Amino acid sequence: MGSAVTLDFTKYPIPTQAFIGGKYVDCKNTEKHELRSSVNDEVLTSDLQWAGAEDVDIAVAAAASGLAAWAKVSNTQKRDIMVKFSTLIRENAPQLTWFEAVLVGKDPRIGNFGINEVAELFTYYGNIIHQFHGQVQTPHDDGSLEYVIRQPFGVVAGITPFNEPLLTFAMKVAPAIAAGNAIVLKASEQNPLSTLFLASLTKEAGFPDGVINILTGGVEAGNALATHMKIRMISFTGSIQVGKLVQQAAARSNLKKVTLELGGKSPVIVFQDADLEKASKMAAAFLALNGQGCLLGTRLYVHEDVAQEMIARMKGIAEYMGSSLGANPLEPSTVTSPLYNHRQKDVVMKYIEEGKNEATLLTGGSSVGEKGCYVQPTIFINPSKSAKVLNEEVFGPVLTIVTFKDEQEALDMANDTEYGLAAYVHTKDLGRALRFTKDLQAGMVSVNSAMAYDRTRPFGGWKQSGQGYENGVAGLEDWSQTKSVLLSL
Repeated sequence: MGSAVTLDFTKYPIPTQAFIGGKYVDCKNTEKHELRSSVNDEVLTSDLQWAGAEDVDIAVAAAASGLAAWAKVSNTQKRDIMVKFSTLIRENAPQLTWFEAVLVGKDPRIGNFGINEVAELFTYYGNIIHQFHGQVQTPHDDGSLEYVIRQPFGVVAGITPFNEPLLTFAMKVAPAIAAGNAIVLKASEQNPLSTLFLASLTKEAGFPDGVINILTGGVEAGNALATHMKIRMISFTGSIQVGKLVQQAAARSNLKKVTLELGGKSPVIVFQDADLEKASKMAAAFLALNGQGCLLGTRLYVHEDVAQEMIARMKGIAEYMGSSLGANPLEPSTVTSPLYNHRQKDVVMKYIEEGKNEATLLTGGSSVGEKGCYVQPTIFINPSKSAKVLNEEVFGPVLTIVTFKDEQEALDMANDTEYGLAAYVHTKDLGRALRFTKDLQAGMVSVNSAMAYDRTRPFGGWKQSGQGYENGVAGLEDWSQTKSVLLSL
């Protein structure tokens, strides 16, 4: 890595205000925060407005008005507005990717994938609104009729993380509004710019004022959303620790429904019959987003017969990717990124230093450069059973590799965790693949692939990885409540 990359922060205006009731507004709370680029530590803005509890109250009131207006919009019109929003997202992709490139250093490959998926989610949910229906029971002998309908909660809320703010925005907002709700969303205070800009496109798309409201802030704003008596559902993506606080706050207030996506420590199991070239490329996905992804496979279990070759392959990939750290995130050829903020860099480096005492360092293990948040791709082998790098979500470019002798040992180690978001299996044996997909304790399992995500499939975890679902029809249903009706004339 050479000298720090120079970036021009003046290409687009930096959004710093909250978006409430269809327009940008100043927060009542006068506190402002600074945002520095994780690429070179330079300041993008010192004027990010920090919403407080009063601002949340204003946003909820705007959402209540938006809810009433949204209820008067036909399903066909809702679809058209959501599809137009999708089109606007694609048209403004260069600006959306720019915000995350200069602020957190997100590489263009990941950035462009995310923008495309955000647009696809709004198109997808817009087009399945007409499929969102209940059911009618067989008429009773007395002539009465029973039917079940699904209806929106009303005013709902979302809290998004710093790693994929736009994608998680879409995973929450698209099904929420398709189900008929109006939403107040707290964008990540560490990576809010792309989300705040995206808000401006809602007006052009035709959403009634107040249907989508976006603010950013810290603990006060998050707690205000979780405890607000007029919010009937909240969806949170982030850490287990904060997720528990959100759920506790919801319980203490009005028992609002809570859905949680709380990360993972996903296992990748490579059997002796696997295509090792393909498996190693798929396992290298632990470096996507520089390791800052909840779905990423960060525990690699390899059959002892192929361990030597697989370890060598992974070492080569990690060192190759590490050689390109520090490249300009605005260049199309860039394939790596920094950690997205200094706080996360400090967390990752602490795990790595502890890991050196709990396992054997194969490669990496250091930060890179004097400026920015770059950390080498790091691989540990032979970790102790209690090693933190093996058992805890690091949320950085860190992989642990463990060998196994047979299926049962692999299964036991893969399931020996409090996380249960995703799992990955590499084998050519169909019977083994079917057994493992059944027995792995995870909400999403992928065979011979590194992609457990799809907009049409339920996205959700087991154990402490969360509760509830996003994506697919299940995601739409999760943003609604059931009503049963008995009709007798």
